[in-house]
Amino acid sequence: MSDIFRNILSHQEVAAIWSDAGRTSFYLEFERALALVQADLGIIPREAADAIADFCSDVSNVDFEDLRVQTEKIGYPVLGLIKQIVHHVNAKAPGYGEWAHWGATTQDVTDTATVLQLRQTVDIITSSLDAIIINLRNLADIYKATPMAARSNLQQAVPITFGFKLARLLCTFQRHHERLLQLKHRLFVLQFGGAAGTLATLPADKALKCQAALAQALKLAPPEIAWHTERDRFAELAGFFALLTGTCAKFALDTKLLMQSEIGEVSEPFYEHRGSSSTMPQKRNPISCAYVSAIATAVRQHATAICEAMVADHERSTGPWEVEWIILPEICTLSGAALKHTQELVAGLQVHPEAMMKNLNITKGGIVAEAVMMGLAPQIGRQVAHDVVYELCRQSAEKNVDLLHLLRADERVMSGGLSVEQLEQLCDPKNYLGLSVEMVERVLGYQ
Repeated sequence: MSDIFRNILSHQEVAAIWSDAGRTSFYLEFERALALVQADLGIIPREAADAIADFCSDVSNVDFEDLRVQTEKIGYPVLGLIKQIVHHVNAKAPGYGEWAHWGATTQDVTDTATVLQLRQTVDIITSSLDAIIINLRNLADIYKATPMAARSNLQQAVPITFGFKLARLLCTFQRHHERLLQLKHRLFVLQFGGAAGTLATLPADKALKCQAALAQALKLAPPEIAWHTERDRFAELAGFFALLTGTCAKFALDTKLLMQSEIGEVSEPFYEHRGSSSTMPQKRNPISCAYVSAIATAVRQHATAICEAMVADHERSTGPWEVEWIILPEICTLSGAALKHTQELVAGLQVHPEAMMKNLNITKGGIVAEAVMMGLAPQIGRQVAHDVVYELCRQSAEKNVDLLHLLRADERVMSGGLSVEQLEQLCDPKNYLGLSVEMVERVLGYQ
């Protein structure tokens, strides 16, 4: 990742998890735990396990340049790492190193390390998601009764409240939180089965006990059966990231649109020169929103690639597995970045209620046309009322005249029995918010 863009298009804590040192430390964690539980079960000598565990306890023991050379030569990093473990342990205690990696295969180590990386990644994502939810709850509560225009096909529709708009977003993020909790038990699962997943190299009476003990040591669930080429676990998480960042992008899109000069109802958090133009000094571009939109697009494309990796041949695949090596680090760092930007946007969002009210009035009453139609409908019929109000709305737009003025001057409207005061009430956008406030309070748990 570019040094210039690494704090924009990536997430440094997540990136550290997926770095060479981060990944290798999880390989070592697997090998350490495997040796110790196998010693407990009498599968390998205790002295050998302790020596292996000692080397695996510190990632700085690894010669990363040698590991790079061996990975380029072999094609996978695990065997090169095992060679280092064996060499260093044998140098201190001859023969003990030979007990390393007992009964395991490369993919057992790699998949389990990936699960451990994903667990740490999910912890960071969860923290950001929780912060977004908390801040959205606060904003929805503050602005639950603040009138604004709903938009349909980018046109003003009917009045709602800004809190109502935010509460819908809040509910979506809460559903994502629920999804994340639900997928954890399917994702945080050990991979340990040996060459083809049957644990054939371990004593039959101890193999499953070893698997269960290893899972417990790593705080993972034991697998029902090997999943070397059943990749739905990672595909599910990739799909979740696509959904989650898609919601971030929806919020970013709405914010961009509401930041347009002609609308100006919200603004991104401000600090000097943020979103500045190199040639137009007046500009304040929605730069965080732009990044969220771009990142979310990349995440959706990456999710597709992870789904492609599900099509894996037989018991150990030739190629699809390596797709995950490329994509999972990127989809995790990108998702972390999207959540970080969204968290900052929500926490510092600047809201302009006066602009919302101003925009409610730009159609000169057109935004409450539905309210007027439904007010007239019991007297003159719904379709007749629709056609009358439609005609008057066109006149209002063409003549730049308030709809209320035209309603009061129309015999068809006045013959319907509504008083001038009733028409005035119908034409006030603040009186046509529906159950916006009540629905926000229901989302917030006030009801």
